Amino acid sequence: MTRGTLQPLARAARLRPGARVAVVAPSGPVPADRLERGLDLLRGWDLEPVVAPHVLDTHPELDHLAGTDEHRARDLQEAWCDPSVDAVLCARGGYGAHRMVDLLDWTGLRAAGPKVFVGYSDITVLHEAFALRAGFSTLHGPMVATEVFLKDAATREALRSTLFEPDSVRTLGLDAAAPLVPGTARGITYGGCVSLLAADAGTPHARTSARGGLLVIEDITEDPYRLDGILTRLLRIGALDGIAGVACGSWQDCGPYERVRAVLADRLGGLGIPVVEELGFGHGPTALTVPLGVPAVLDAPADGGRCTLTVDVPALR
Repeated sequence: MTRGTLQPLARAARLRPGARVAVVAPSGPVPADRLERGLDLLRGWDLEPVVAPHVLDTHPELDHLAGTDEHRARDLQEAWCDPSVDAVLCARGGYGAHRMVDLLDWTGLRAAGPKVFVGYSDITVLHEAFALRAGFSTLHGPMVATEVFLKDAATREALRSTLFEPDSVRTLGLDAAAPLVPGTARGITYGGCVSLLAADAGTPHARTSARGGLLVIEDITEDPYRLDGILTRLLRIGALDGIAGVACGSWQDCGPYERVRAVLADRLGGLGIPVVEELGFGHGPTALTVPLGVPAVLDAPADGGRCTLTVDVPALR
C-alpha cells in the first residue's frame, strides 16, 4: 500500500427481505445454543441464514479454534464466492483470524465483489484484509452468537437498521460519549480491536499508512499498561501518522476506566487531533455498528454538545 491519503472503499448492497446470509466462524469455537438463538433472530428479520459447514467444529488439538485453519478459511471463501449469498456474518470472535487470513484466495474474493461483512474483536484482522487486499468496506458490528447481540435490543436494532435501512443510521454515538480531545475531524473510517491492529502491523500485507483516516478503536481484557504498550507500538512505527481523529469505543475488563482514560489521553492527546471516548461500539453492553472504509465526520464539541460519528454516505448502497 502506498503512503497516500486513505480513500473510500467499495460498499456492498443493502439487504432485502429474504436475503441469504452465510454465518462463518473464522476464529474461536461457537456455542451451539447461542448460535441457534442468533439464527432465530436473523430469521425474525426475514433473512435466510445458512450456516457454513465448519462453524460448530473445534480444532482437534487446539480447542481455542473453531476447526482447522484450512476449514475456517474454506468456509469464508466459499460463502463469499457463492453468488446466492448476500452477506457473510461472523458467529463470534476469539482468536484465529491471523492464522487463516493468508489461506484465503484474495484474487477470488476481490473478483466476487463486495458483500456485507459483519464482525468485531478478532475479526479486525479480516476487516483490515478486506480493506487492503480487496478494497471493500465492511461493518464493525455484533456477531450472531455473542451475548451482546442476543441480549441488547439497541445493538440488534443498530445492526438491523444498518443492513436494511442504512440511510436511517448515518449518525451514531451513545449519550455517554464525551470529548477526550475536543474538535471536529473528517476522514475515512478504519480500525477495530486495537491489540489486533498492533499485532497486524509489520506483517506482509499490513497497512503502511493511515493518513487521512478516522481511527475507531476498542478492546477487551487488556490492562492499562498493555494498552499503553499497544498504543506506543503504533505510535513508534508511524501507524498513526497523519490520522484525522480517533473514536474510542468500550474497554471491557481493561481495568478501572479512570486508568484507561489516562492512558488514552497520554498516548493520543499529543497527536493534536480530536479524540472521542465511549462512543458505544465494541465489547461493551451496547455494540453499535460502525461502517469501515467510508468518509465520515467525528464531532467532539467542547461545549458539552453530543459527540458523534456521522458517515457522509450510507454504510451500504
